[in-house]
Amino acid sequence: MIKHGKPTKNGKVKLTFILPREQVPGATSVVGDFNDWDPFAHPLRSQDDGTFQVSVTVPCRQELRFRYLADGGVWFDDPEADRYDEHGGYLSPVTMGYVWEVPPSAAPAVSSLASVAHSGTAQ
Repeated sequence: MIKHGKPTKNGKVKLTFILPREQVPGATSVVGDFNDWDPFAHPLRSQDDGTFQVSVTVPCRQELRFRYLADGGVWFDDPEADRYDEHGGYLSPVTMGYVWEVPPSAAPAVSSLASVAHSGTAQ
């Protein structure tokens, strides 16, 4: 499971990678382009609820590539990745909670459309 926080004003999002105890074959880390594939940067830690978790903060406007690395050099992918290739799983900006903001110049047009939708007539 991958939990997504709300994107911040500075374009970052907190992701929490969560694995059930039975999926963790010993010491395991989440590695990816966000930590230069460093297996020591983000180890999963045992939680009271029987899961292993780690949180990372990443840019929410770019695609993210990652995998899990366990003891003995065992690599595996997260079933919640958006897609996979020979390099691992990917998360897209949309999956990470990035929502396009309405530019200020478009705000009056959006308000007008909302008025039309509400009243059924153009103003």
